[in-house]
Amino acid sequence: MTDAAGRMCESPWGPLEVRDAHVHFFSHRFFSTLVAQKPGLSWEAAEQKLGWQLPAQEPERLAETWVHELDRYGVAGAALIASVPGDESSVTAAVRAFPERFAAYAMVNPREWHPETFSEVRVVCLFPAMHRYSLHDESVRPVFDWAQTNQRAVLVHCGVLRVGVRDKLDLPSLFDLRYSNPTDVHAVALRYPDVPIVVPHFGAGYFREALMLADQCPNVYLDTSSSNQWMKYQESRLDLRQVFRRALDVVGPARLLFGTDSSYFPRGWHQAIFEQQARALYELDVSASHARAIFGQNLLRILSR
Repeated sequence: MTDAAGRMCESPWGPLEVRDAHVHFFSHRFFSTLVAQKPGLSWEAAEQKLGWQLPAQEPERLAETWVHELDRYGVAGAALIASVPGDESSVTAAVRAFPERFAAYAMVNPREWHPETFSEVRVVCLFPAMHRYSLHDESVRPVFDWAQTNQRAVLVHCGVLRVGVRDKLDLPSLFDLRYSNPTDVHAVALRYPDVPIVVPHFGAGYFREALMLADQCPNVYLDTSSSNQWMKYQESRLDLRQVFRRALDVVGPARLLFGTDSSYFPRGWHQAIFEQQARALYELDVSASHARAIFGQNLLRILSR
């Protein structure tokens, strides 16, 4: 993702260059993979059931749709996440088509790790609860070895995991919450201090544990994406402003990555998430320079390693 200066979002600080660190690239292969998991489900039936605009086969066309969507809101760029294992070619095709706008993230199951297909991927995404493995498993180490050797980053999904599209298609989600605690990241973060590790959604219900992890490991970043409904699980009532205040107190503005968790069309880019987060940070008197870091510069720093 290179310079896309000139594209600005309106914000309480004025025009702001925004780069979304968490956008799911729901490609044709992504939906084909899900459809194949349910006997008797056709592409047409899935489209009708979802009520979404399912993408064309060529990932470049979906990438072009995302470019138009980001332009609509003045967003400079986005990290695109291949959201099923084996779909890294879709996000890398999108990046080749629009290198100034996108960076490639891709989900992997470490037990099926093929690094030769990840040469253009900037961030590998691990979902331990989804694929039912511990971060202490020996299969995880080669992924981090690769990230360290190639100066890449790793995203580790922790906390509550719910995949809305699977629910809508009546697909089972046999996830295992035992593997969702951010404290499981601690040992591997210490072992690979030069690898940036991103924990999305503030830990998605494990907020305290995510803060503990980030406080002890300076290579851990928190991504702010989603509507953050996990706040309902907290013992004390939290609102978004309190979440940001505590995160800023522990990790500071240099290790927060703005994200929306946008994914499908016709909804497109989730502008309301941006507006809510910008408002919360502005009400906390976050400076314009720190806002620029959170909403884009921190992501660029990770990607330009």
